[in-house]
This record gives sequence, C-alpha cells and structure tokens, in this order.
Amino acid sequence: MGSIQIPELTQPPDLDEFQRQASLMTSCTLLWKELSDHFDSLERNLIKKSDIIKDKIKTLEAETNASLTSLEQRETTIENSVSIAIRKVEEALKAAANAVQTQEFQDDSLLVRLKRFCVEMDWLGFWEFVSNRKKEIDVMRAQIPVALAECVDPAMFVLEAISEVFPVDKREDCGVDLGWACVLMLESLVPVMEDPVIGSERAFVTPSVKEKAREIGEVWKESLERRGGVENVKGTEVHLFLQHLVTFRIVEEGDFDLCKKLVVGSAWRKQMPKLAVSLGLGDQMPDMIEELISKGQQVDAVHFSQEVGLVDRFPSVPLLKAFLKDAKKAATSLMEDPNNSGRAALLAARKEQSALKVVIKCIEEYKLEAEFPPENLKKRLQQLEKVKTEKRQPAVATAANKRTRACNVGPMPPAKAGRITNTYVSSSPQPPQQPPPQPMFVRSPSHTQYPLPPYPAIPPPQMYGTTRSPSANHYASPAYSPEAAPHSPVFSYPPTPPMNYHPPAAYGYGAAYYHL
Repeated sequence: MGSIQIPELTQPPDLDEFQRQASLMTSCTLLWKELSDHFDSLERNLIKKSDIIKDKIKTLEAETNASLTSLEQRETTIENSVSIAIRKVEEALKAAANAVQTQEFQDDSLLVRLKRFCVEMDWLGFWEFVSNRKKEIDVMRAQIPVALAECVDPAMFVLEAISEVFPVDKREDCGVDLGWACVLMLESLVPVMEDPVIGSERAFVTPSVKEKAREIGEVWKESLERRGGVENVKGTEVHLFLQHLVTFRIVEEGDFDLCKKLVVGSAWRKQMPKLAVSLGLGDQMPDMIEELISKGQQVDAVHFSQEVGLVDRFPSVPLLKAFLKDAKKAATSLMEDPNNSGRAALLAARKEQSALKVVIKCIEEYKLEAEFPPENLKKRLQQLEKVKTEKRQPAVATAANKRTRACNVGPMPPAKAGRITNTYVSSSPQPPQQPPPQPMFVRSPSHTQYPLPPYPAIPPPQMYGTTRSPSANHYASPAYSPEAAPHSPVFSYPPTPPMNYHPPAAYGYGAAYYHL
C-alpha cells in the first residue's frame, strides 16, 4: 500500500489575521444590507411617485374630457344663445318704442321706475335714482336685476352709470361715499349677463364692453399707485374694484398678487371670502388664512376657512377662543393705560363686548354650539351691559343736580340768564306790601363788578334745605338795583353759602344781598 503524505505546517495560523478577516466579512455584510435597504427605498419611492403621476394623468384626462365636453356644448349652444339674446334685444327695443309712444310707465312703484330708466337707457337718471335710496337697498337688490333685463345693452348701461364715481369720482362734492351703489349695480348685473342656455359658465359680454371694463380697471390701478398703495384705499373701493373684475370676468394672472393683498387688507368685509373664490384665489387661500391669523384676525380667518372648506386644517373653535383671549388682553392693557385713566373701564368694557358679540354671531352662523357653547359668553355679555347701565345712572343724577340753587329757594335760572338784556330791576319805590320772593340773577362777568363789602361772619345753616325767613317789614324796602349805590355793611348779610363749592370770583356778590 502506498502511504499518504501529509503536508507539514510550516507556520501556525495567526489569530489576529483571523479576527481581521471576520471583521471584514461583517462590514461587507452590513454594507450589503444598507445598499439593499437603500435600493428598496428607492424602488418604493419610484412606485409611489409613479402612482401619483398616474393619478394626475387620470385627473388631467378627466379634466380634459370635461373641458372638451364643455367646449363642445358651448360651441353647439352659441347659435341658440345668440338667437335668444337677439330676440331679447328686439323685445327690449319694441318695449322701449311702445313705452315712448304710449307712456305705459305711469305707476310710481320702485320696480316700474327702475324699468323706465332701463328701457329708455337713461343711465344718469338710473344712477341718481339708485344712489339716493340707500335705505331701500334690500328691496333694490331683488328688483334691479329684473329692471336691467329690460336694457338693450345692460353691461354698457351699468358701466356708464358707475362712471360717475368709478374709476374716478367726477362729483364736485365727494363727501358721500357711493361705492355701495356701484357694487349693488355690478352684483345685479351678474345674473343678467349669464348665458341663457349654459348659465353662469359663460357671460354675455361683447368684446368692446370687456375691453372698456379692462381699461377702467387699469385706470383704477394707476390711481392706486398714486395714492400710496393698498394701505391707503378704503374698503368700499377695494370691494368695488374686485367686484368689477368678477362681474366682467377680466381677471388676469398678473392681477393675482394685487388681488390677494386687497382681499387680505379688507378681509373684514362680509363679501371678501366669496370674492376671493370668484377671483380664482382658491389655491392661495391657505396662505391668506395664515396671514390673517398672524395679524390677529382670527374671526376673518374662520369666515375664509368656512367658505373654502378648510375647517379641518384651520379649526374654527380654537381660532375663536384665541380671538377672545387677545381681546381680553387688549381690554386689560386699556385698564392699565395711565393716559386713559378716566375712560379706561368704559373702553375696556366696550372692547370685550364687541369681541363677545362677534364670536357669538359666528358660533350661531356656522352652527358651532356643540363644540363651543355660547351660554357663558352670553352671561358675560349681560354682566358687562348691566355694569355699563349702572355706571350711567349716577352720571345722570349728578348732571340733574348741577342746576340746583344753593340758597334753597328753587331751581337755578337758565345758564345764560345773566346775559339777557331785559333783566334790569327797577329801583323805584314799591308800595308797602309783602311781595313773594323775587328771583335773583347773577350778572354776567361782562358787566361792571361791584366790590364785596365786609360783613360780620354768620354761621352757616345747620341743615341743607332750611331757609332763613326774614320778617315781613324787611321786604318793604326797594328791591336791589345794580345801578344803586353800594350797601352799607351794617345793614346787609350774605346769602346762604353753597354746598361744598364757592362761586367764581368774577361774579359780583352784591346782587344776592337782602336789605335789613
């Protein structure tokens, strides 16, 4: 048998080298695991993004199909809509001709008078009629659209009517703000210009009218720059400009930044949330709401979030509570203000009352009673109103007591009685009889002053309301005359001193003396 040769180990194995190799294998394993996890994460992200892109493609396809369908509908309905519009114009022309010939508008009701202006295309008379009836705005809001439907060209009619004050006020006396009348006309024009077939998706505005409306908007924007920017514009003007853009559908992409600033600057107006949506600012609404919250306008932020459906992102109840907390802090700061020490309590109460009323109204408007019960707020409001009423009563009583005579012989004469020209008292002798006490008048500082004669000190009456009654023969002497010689100090005594105050030094004291 052959023998097996075993190789000889020339060098024993090294333990350090073995440990180094084991560590290297561990590092490679960890690195491989990290790379595997990284590639798995990349794969998942790619799949997720791919799904998002597929969803967007489906959404775009759906929107494209909807747009194509709408365009086809608009195209197919153009002829029908135009024919309806032409028929309405012809009917308006015939009605105008019949009205001029037969004078059918004999009734003086509001609607009939509005229709008369519209049929005759008397935009100036229409403007003066509407602008002078602000108290009837609620009635006109329902009747002006009916009247504008009688116009041959309602869009041009309204543009001519509001040109009296927009974009530049042409009146000589610009003291009265008539922006409300312009807004009312523009809002009433919207349903009149709707397409008779497809509705609000398309407005019947001729290119010439739209171009004129766009020029008017540019003129107003230029005047805005001359006046110093958005901060120096009234809320009514902002509302009018934005409603002008919405009514004639002339909002351009370059106007979004300006519109956003205008909306945020006048967010307290009730119509601003709806106008913002109509202007196409729905995508920018979250930023606008956050800006309102940062400015302390939490109630306005609630209105905007409710309008666009962002209540989950901006809950209403925490915003309202934050608003009340800020109002309470403001009221406390007013109480601590040394410059308003006299009116601090009244101003603080008014501040808190206003905040409570706004929050209660907001809760009732959006049905938030379950989340934010208003009972405690109403109780607090009643407490503030009760305290306010109690504070007014002492003031009224004090004012009523200011005209009480200190000498206890009746009420004071009118404040300007001393200046009456026929207050002269005759110094001729009177028959010896006991006349009733004559009313005494204090002379005005403008007349000659008489020196105060010395007299012995007389103790004041012990009780307010008692009257010293001299004997009957004391009244037999002639009545005091300002033109008479000064009295002797021996035979005169001063009137009863007034309570807790002294008469002004400028008034003569001699007119109040009795002759003894």
